[in-house]
Amino acid sequence: MNDAPLPRDIAANRRLSRWVRVGADGTIEVFAGKVELGQGIRTTQLQIAADELEVEPSSILLCVGDTATCPDQGLTAGSVSTEIGGMALRRVCAEVRQLFVVAAGRRLSVDPRSVSVEQGRFSSPHDHRTVGYGDLADDVDLDRDAAGDASPKAVAERRVVGTSMPRPDLAKKLFGAAFIHDIEWPGMLHGRVVRPASYDARLEVFSVAAQHAVRTLPGVHTLYIEGRFIAVAAEREEQAVSAAAAVQRAVQWGPTDNLPAPSTDQAWLRALETEDSVVDACRQVDEGTPVMRRFMADYSRPFLAHASIGPSCALARWDDGHLTVCTHSQGSFTLRIELANYLDIDAARVTVIHADGAGCYGHNGADDAAIDAAIVARAVGRPVRLQWSREDEFRWAPFGSAMSIRIAAAIDADGRIVDWHHEGWSHSHVQRPGQSPDLNCLAARLREPPVKPPAPRDFPLPAGGGERNAVPIYRLPTRRIDYHLVTTPTLRTSALRALGAYANVFAIESAMDELAALAIQNPLAFRLAHLRDPRAVAVLHAAASAAGWGDPKEEARQNGAARGRGLALARYKNTGAYCAVVVEVEVAERIVLDRVWVAVDAGEVINPDGLVNQIEGGVLQAASWTLKEEVRWGPIGVAIRSWDDYPILNFDEAPRTLDVGVIAHAELPPLGVGECAAGPTAAAIANAVADAMGLRVRHLPLTPERMRRVMDAEEGGPG
Repeated sequence: MNDAPLPRDIAANRRLSRWVRVGADGTIEVFAGKVELGQGIRTTQLQIAADELEVEPSSILLCVGDTATCPDQGLTAGSVSTEIGGMALRRVCAEVRQLFVVAAGRRLSVDPRSVSVEQGRFSSPHDHRTVGYGDLADDVDLDRDAAGDASPKAVAERRVVGTSMPRPDLAKKLFGAAFIHDIEWPGMLHGRVVRPASYDARLEVFSVAAQHAVRTLPGVHTLYIEGRFIAVAAEREEQAVSAAAAVQRAVQWGPTDNLPAPSTDQAWLRALETEDSVVDACRQVDEGTPVMRRFMADYSRPFLAHASIGPSCALARWDDGHLTVCTHSQGSFTLRIELANYLDIDAARVTVIHADGAGCYGHNGADDAAIDAAIVARAVGRPVRLQWSREDEFRWAPFGSAMSIRIAAAIDADGRIVDWHHEGWSHSHVQRPGQSPDLNCLAARLREPPVKPPAPRDFPLPAGGGERNAVPIYRLPTRRIDYHLVTTPTLRTSALRALGAYANVFAIESAMDELAALAIQNPLAFRLAHLRDPRAVAVLHAAASAAGWGDPKEEARQNGAARGRGLALARYKNTGAYCAVVVEVEVAERIVLDRVWVAVDAGEVINPDGLVNQIEGGVLQAASWTLKEEVRWGPIGVAIRSWDDYPILNFDEAPRTLDVGVIAHAELPPLGVGECAAGPTAAAIANAVADAMGLRVRHLPLTPERMRRVMDAEEGGPG
């Protein structure tokens, strides 16, 4: 008997048949709301379900992210797909297995407690009789609410979970057509949307003659205009692209944006209107405690683009007033709400189906492309495949907000931190469509009359938005964490992988190194002196040991290069996985990542290889942000159009070695890992650069140009 309360995902979707269905032919269908975004969740879902149902993973038909058939498990975000979503699936499958065990006992005329199940067959202890799931399908009614009284298997009984099962989705992705961009519906048209010159640009000229010229281009089916929302649909994709280009040449926009002047330290954020809050405060040290050294420094990150290799894409069709949308959104159900609100129809008339697309790890253009497709499909009366251009992605998808962070601290004569004050300024990181009563999609801003975006907001801690991970993992008896949510709109912002944790951990772990230097202590020893969480201590020791922290550094591999080593630690959201990173760099004309060591504690590990893949990907993405990525803008909008304007980490810039060590705790709940490496990687790189060069760069990215400015003392020094 399991007396634990129902997980929230089951409480919101209590019908067992919403999760699992068994056919008379033995077919087992499993349904889930968490979707595949490249993080390997499909594999872990199969492993969890297979273990609890006691069948082979290959025998399960898994369907995810379909609003017509799957449970609503919210967004696939926040590194909780396994931590929360997977554990709900485990409980459901355990209950389904128990229901079939009871049915098998009746069929075999034995006590259900004596029934064993192996490879999908239920057997009696007294003879060789067995029955399978299909044999019992008519005896078990899964169209009932979950009772929550079945216990999942004990750790020792799990045979699939904990093994590195190959990902079943990779073969098609590597060798065939597996993405949403490859889907073709009968009779579909190809759509493109033509965007204004800037966020608030007015449509001043688009003559009737020019419109007629576009409509008569080869293959063009429809030119659709609603306010500033202009779209074309054509029989072939290249015809749609040509028609969109013709529209762009013909229209004249009146630029009206008046954005603040950018600065490399993002201090411009502090001049805008904010909503201020104290997210954490504690005073346990007497104000008269002697302070030996005080410290204050500013850190920042720029706006960051999702920069998915594949642009956003969606398909939509209308059938007798019912809308079906195929999308790579992270939230099928929230997108359905936004679609219904925008189109002024009942949500029951909207089905949203997830299909794999380019990994976004945040709110990129996928939701907007889906809404664009639905609008155009309604206008043309045929199915539409609508794809964004690369320029659309860089100029119109939401960005991860720029952030400015100030840390002030003090240490006593023993080198202990006796005061800590963290202040952060940031735009919202939570502006997804379908999460508020007001429309929040791009099309709503462009149609006539336009809809203003809802007021900015962020999640409260522990999840947090801009304040995510602003509370350090360390024991700081006197501390204050202030968050300033910037309410004046500038560039469009929303969720990007790790949200505010990337910048907050970068700032905290950079400051810890700087404080260690003030205390004349080794950065590792300084951190350990401020840690009380044994799991945090363990990952820090593991990463440092793997890297040979106390050993002399290797000689530089490049002539004239300086070599440095840095480390950093965080627990994602202070509730997720623990991650420590050690980086060795060489600095000459540019920063070269040479070796990286990571230690991670994510509790129970469902798929070890998948976990390592996630950490490796997180490190590489964070390295790209830290060394190269920055959205540039001017008074009238975003100034990036292509990869030439927004370089990302190249294959030849990846670390020479990247070692991931996993501290597994099969007896503990699993913790999310997808975003845990971002902040520690950034800080470890910055700390390694400081070790190599003897100077501190506090404002990201660490480009050669910025390094030269710091070396010339144009950007150095505290404050």
